Amino acid sequence: METHQGGPPPEETNPPTGVAALGLPGRIAAAVALAAVAALACAHLGMVFLHVAPSNTLSKRHAEVVDDWVYPEFEQNWKLFAPNPLQQNIAVQVRAEIRTGDGDVRTVDWTDLSAEDGRAIDGNPAPSHTQQNELRRAWDFYVSSHDDENRAVGPRGRLAEEYLRRIVVMRLGRTYQAEVDRMQIRSRTLQVTPPAWSGEKTESEPRFRVLPWWNVSADDVPGGSL
Repeated sequence: METHQGGPPPEETNPPTGVAALGLPGRIAAAVALAAVAALACAHLGMVFLHVAPSNTLSKRHAEVVDDWVYPEFEQNWKLFAPNPLQQNIAVQVRAEIRTGDGDVRTVDWTDLSAEDGRAIDGNPAPSHTQQNELRRAWDFYVSSHDDENRAVGPRGRLAEEYLRRIVVMRLGRTYQAEVDRMQIRSRTLQVTPPAWSGEKTESEPRFRVLPWWNVSADDVPGGSL
């Protein structure tokens, strides 16, 4: 049997883990990264709070900065809690002229992008915010900043159009793996059928809002190249 001579047995120690296992430079880098993340999170929460809070001196003074931060990705609204919640199913659809590998241009038929999003989250217990809301919010943003003739009615009209264009072009690139020359977007709106006991009457035919054909430029494509 092995015994220890000349003093007490050595103590068993557990090796450090996590940040404690890093050297001094690593600990400093980790501390700086955590501080940056915390500062960014606090800044974001502050911007969103000023956006949704009642108008006050601070939100008025920094309105432009808050809007630049919030729109369009982090916009908040209260439609879920409105006295008259949305009673329509709105689908965003697109068709495009694409350039094939041999240089020919062909027009592809309407593709229901909203239906694709629905299939992507169907059966998913925890779908991402992007899958659920990116396209829908982009369309809402466009409609709220344009009139029925698709003319911008506010300072955010151009931003809304650019945002919608880029999302749709990105989706077309995933679907067709080809160069897109032009595209046309439309919405298909269908009233939600009311319950039988309500006695309400609704339109059974869908309504369409069709936007003009848009030429696709390098600015619309992720990475900036066609």
